[in-house]
Amino acid sequence: MLYMSEIERIADQLERGFEGDAWHGDPLMKILDSVTAQQAAARPVKGAHSIWEIVHHILAWKAAIPVRLRGEVKELLGQGDWPPVTDTTDPAWRNCLSELREKHAELVKAVKKFPENKLEEMAPNRDHSYYVMLQGMVQHDLYHAGQIAILKKAVQ
Repeated sequence: MLYMSEIERIADQLERGFEGDAWHGDPLMKILDSVTAQQAAARPVKGAHSIWEIVHHILAWKAAIPVRLRGEVKELLGQGDWPPVTDTTDPAWRNCLSELREKHAELVKAVKKFPENKLEEMAPNRDHSYYVMLQGMVQHDLYHAGQIAILKKAVQ
């Protein structure tokens, strides 16, 4: 195996969980691949978020982390953390998935540019390092992918 830097490993794990060869099973985009707008908007579990709401939440974090990697403070509170779904049409769902791919690509690009020697520095306005934050993003995607997989089974 060729040597990979820690930044390359983190980027690799983000890619595997998103649409690559994930060890745990299907990556996020494969899970979302056959989900319709109607299924994404459905609420099969009382009190739980819809698939669409979870995707909006994932999007919010994929947009926030590159800002934090630039050393800026980016808080996600209320609707910033869980943006509402206001349009549940098929075109809106396709646009949502397209934006998810775009924001993921931007995140991976920002990770690959991040100086490896800064990984142990504290993230802005946080009590954890950039390393912990980036590993948390890998975990975040996988956690929500699992939720989406269960919700998808409930709406099929």
